[in-house]
Amino acid sequence: MNTERNAARLPEFDRGAATPEQQAVLEEILSGPRGNLDGPFLAWIASPELAQHAQRLGAFCRYQTGLPLRLSELAILVTAAQWRAQAEWQIHYPIAIEAGVAIEVADALLRGRRPAFADPDEALIYDFTIELYDAKRVSDTTFAKAVQRFGHEMTVNLVGLLGYYALVAMTLNVFSMRASDDRPLPFAE
Repeated sequence: MNTERNAARLPEFDRGAATPEQQAVLEEILSGPRGNLDGPFLAWIASPELAQHAQRLGAFCRYQTGLPLRLSELAILVTAAQWRAQAEWQIHYPIAIEAGVAIEVADALLRGRRPAFADPDEALIYDFTIELYDAKRVSDTTFAKAVQRFGHEMTVNLVGLLGYYALVAMTLNVFSMRASDDRPLPFAE
């Protein structure tokens, strides 16, 4: 993560001075499927208990919801666009494209437009996500479509994924966190 931009909001993290609780969280994150501290973890490490719970929830939401990776990553990109979360977009855009989200779909999201979806599952994920973020609820019609297509468990997991990535976006935005390279920011500030 770019520490130059967030230096005023995050103290420099010194792993050598980390508490045992912080070390335990770091080890679990680095030895897990992520293998890095990209994203909100350098902010969350200031509260090791929050970091531990959040990173475990995040591992579930990212890798174990039952949704295909393409649909999970689409939901994450919609979240990043809704929150205008620079690092969330920078981190997940290449993952989403590799997982099969069309570049045209991602570009429409980045511009704040509804994409032209070729896949009805992608359209359903988008509609569910936008309804939840805009109306703070999901209509009976959209809910019924989600449950019919994905089942109750995956629909619950989708809501969890959206809540988790909204938490990630808020953390990244509050602490002005960016990807560590010099790519241009996806959203105007």
